[in-house]
Amino acid sequence: MHPKNIHNSFYNFKELIKSNPILKEFVFINQHKIETIDFANQKAVLELNKSLLSHHHNVKNWNIPEGYLCPPIPSRADYLYYLNDLLQAEGSKKAIKGLDIGVGANCIYPILASQLFNWKMVGVDIDKTAIQSAIKNVETSKKLKENIEIRHQESNANIFKGIIKESEYFDFTICNPPFHASEKDANSAALRKIKNLKDTTESAQRTIKLNFGGQSNELWCNGGEALFIKRMIKQSVEFKKQVNWFTTLVSKNGNLKAIYKQLDKAKAKYKTINMEQGNKKTRFVAWRFPNSEA
Repeated sequence: MHPKNIHNSFYNFKELIKSNPILKEFVFINQHKIETIDFANQKAVLELNKSLLSHHHNVKNWNIPEGYLCPPIPSRADYLYYLNDLLQAEGSKKAIKGLDIGVGANCIYPILASQLFNWKMVGVDIDKTAIQSAIKNVETSKKLKENIEIRHQESNANIFKGIIKESEYFDFTICNPPFHASEKDANSAALRKIKNLKDTTESAQRTIKLNFGGQSNELWCNGGEALFIKRMIKQSVEFKKQVNWFTTLVSKNGNLKAIYKQLDKAKAKYKTINMEQGNKKTRFVAWRFPNSEA
């Protein structure tokens, strides 16, 4: 993880339970004599997130509707820490404003951006239930309400159009795109995460819904991650004078070649920032257009 990430250590469950006593019922000692939770249990992960947000970020009463994506907070924070490095490298002292594409019901990126860096954020989603949940999470504190605005994207075809207003400027955009190409692929990936699962029929589907939350637009889209990002790059050209850095997570290293090809075609300047969370390696791609910076 980023060396400055405040989640760059083992969970202190004693302190986390103080922030959220409900977490206690999910904590146990594993075979290595370490306190932990069952990360395949969505309820346990939800309560851990509530504890982390309360203890480290002073965010109370955060929640998500049943069946929606419950994000890993340390890795979400990591993206923002590395993005902050990118912005700080330019030496700008002005207030930062960012746009989160696909804010989700959890609204996690804007919340962390507000609490970690005091950035102003706009969160966007096409899902009305997600929008309502994100607004509820923002309304849990005065600071979040001051720093975060939630907007509904009404068109499935558009990413930036209809969202970025005339004369509006963003220092960056962020995105955690749906990375599966179909619902079948998403379910297959969830099945691989379920250890020792023998029944892969009806009970398996129930387990997926229980343990691996996420709506279809959060998990998959036609063409998967690569096609979504290529579409984002194409549409970013129209807003090149209104955004300093466009960025997106890329979960699959094999997709980078196609993404770079699209960026070259768009005549964008770009860089890839690599990140590691435990054994997981990921990265985000950042691009901008020559002579478009503020």
